[in-house]
Amino acid sequence: MSWGIELWDQFDNLEKHTQWGIDILEKYIKFVKERTEIELSYAKQLRNLSKKYQPKKNSKEEEEYRYTACKAFLSTLNEMNDYAGQHEVISENMTSQIIVELARYVQELKQERKSHFHDGRKAQQHIETCWKQLESSKRRFERDCKEADRAQQYFEKMDADINVTKADVEKARQQAQTRHQMAEDSKADYSSVLQKFNHEQHEYYHTHIPNIFQKIQEMEERRIVRIGESVKTYAELDRQVIPIIGKCLDGIVKAAESIDPKNDSQLVVEAYKSGFEPPGDIEFEDYTQPMKRTVSDNSLSNSRGEGKSELKFGGKSKGKLWPFIKKNKPPPPPPASASPSAVPNGPQSPKQQKEPLSHRFNEFMTSKPKIHCFRSLKRGLSLKLGATPEDFSNLPPEQRRKKLQQKVDELNKEIQKEMDQRDAITKMKDVYLKNPQMGDPGSLDHKLAEVSQNIEKLRLEAQKFEAWLAEVEGRLPARSDQARRQSGMYETQNAPSVNNCAQDRESSPDGSYTEEQSQESEVKVLATDFDDEFDDEEPLPAIGTCKALYTFEGQNEGTISVVEGETLYVIEEDKGDGWTRIRRNEDEEGYVPTSYVEVYLDKNAKGAKTYI
Repeated sequence: MSWGIELWDQFDNLEKHTQWGIDILEKYIKFVKERTEIELSYAKQLRNLSKKYQPKKNSKEEEEYRYTACKAFLSTLNEMNDYAGQHEVISENMTSQIIVELARYVQELKQERKSHFHDGRKAQQHIETCWKQLESSKRRFERDCKEADRAQQYFEKMDADINVTKADVEKARQQAQTRHQMAEDSKADYSSVLQKFNHEQHEYYHTHIPNIFQKIQEMEERRIVRIGESVKTYAELDRQVIPIIGKCLDGIVKAAESIDPKNDSQLVVEAYKSGFEPPGDIEFEDYTQPMKRTVSDNSLSNSRGEGKSELKFGGKSKGKLWPFIKKNKPPPPPPASASPSAVPNGPQSPKQQKEPLSHRFNEFMTSKPKIHCFRSLKRGLSLKLGATPEDFSNLPPEQRRKKLQQKVDELNKEIQKEMDQRDAITKMKDVYLKNPQMGDPGSLDHKLAEVSQNIEKLRLEAQKFEAWLAEVEGRLPARSDQARRQSGMYETQNAPSVNNCAQDRESSPDGSYTEEQSQESEVKVLATDFDDEFDDEEPLPAIGTCKALYTFEGQNEGTISVVEGETLYVIEEDKGDGWTRIRRNEDEEGYVPTSYVEVYLDKNAKGAKTYI
């Protein structure tokens, strides 16, 4: 089945059909392009959704992601981010492998189609020209024949007329002969042109047009095959990301399976544990005895007289009724008192419930040793209003220990960062000393001194927090000898009141240790020395490998030459100065520019950082 044979007279219809085929191809390209835009838009929306629910840095929300359920949710957000990336991959692959390729093919197809139909029109014009020549030759032959016939009739008429001279007859005869000769010539020309036209017409309908239409048919079939291949590619590009999308979904399932309710419950305990002991039992107070004391009796004399009872009960319950206790904290046990009216929760009238509070203020105002405890109370209340102390003394013991440990860890990280920067500056200064043309070594002295000063400040700060941490953890005594002597002086003056004051400090409602200490009572802990010590005799262990990207001629001291493509061992990574220390064998090691090599660090090597 050939278009050149079957459709020899359908030139115009074939032209329309091939143009329709190109339009279909362009329509398919537009469809794929809109699909890529949808994929990009979907990926963008997924990324924005994942970003919207990501925890904000340095916020309380970030602390909540310690729990396994929150970690699972965070893993889901990360997997959805990767899921969005696969849709971007679909868009990119469809753009490069379908849209771009088909657009280029459409341009080539249009040029080929234009060329074929140009040849067809040229053949049509040629056969039309031959036809016109044939018609012209035919009309000339017909005209000459008619002229010859008229000339013959005129000659015969003149020859039969006796009145016509012989000269006129001869002239008519010659005219007739001339016309007959012209007719013969026209006949021969017409015959030649007709033969030529028949040949051209046979070539046109049996050779030229079939060949042109065959090429157009092949072009059209290639277009159809190309569309089929593009549709298949369209499906394959979507199918390629299905395994990766499946892995993203598997990651979400794995994150869901990693949720551990027991672990989350333990984290809640660690987050909110105060470290206080629960209150003890409340002793029975006998209300059958008549109330004999007055407001004046509940002052300093009463507190001194009943000091033993308060001390005994306070030592058992380790609690005290604080007048401004928060509602959300568990209520501490009421203070012991010799009078039944001192019980705050007893079955008394509202006035009788407020009476212990006034007693407490009377005790604060009339007892000298308790003025110190009142100052502690005021300080604790001010801390509740937003003024957080540096040593976190406003927190319960367990929470305070965690905050101090966190602060120590942060300071140690800052110290290590400053020390790495100092090492980098020192190494750069050594390079400048060996190669003065690279820079002035003296220009780094100021920066080196500044970094050293920062390290010293951070170390002193770390020592201070480590001392507080040691105090909380019980590694060091909480009070110095001077504090003990001061405490002894108060005990000699009024032992029951001082004990109550110490008890107040131990069990304040916000868990704070508000008793001020002098500088002599602060115990400093020696910080760990962070200076790295290297043994030159023992070779450093390899922490990874590297591949040389370019050839480097190590002409300066301390450097080593490498050849492009060479694989070596990394024994010290870049500290920020642009140099990496490598080793070829036990005797050959040195520095090369970091940009000249591609480093592959071993995650399990000591001192190696993990790159994801």
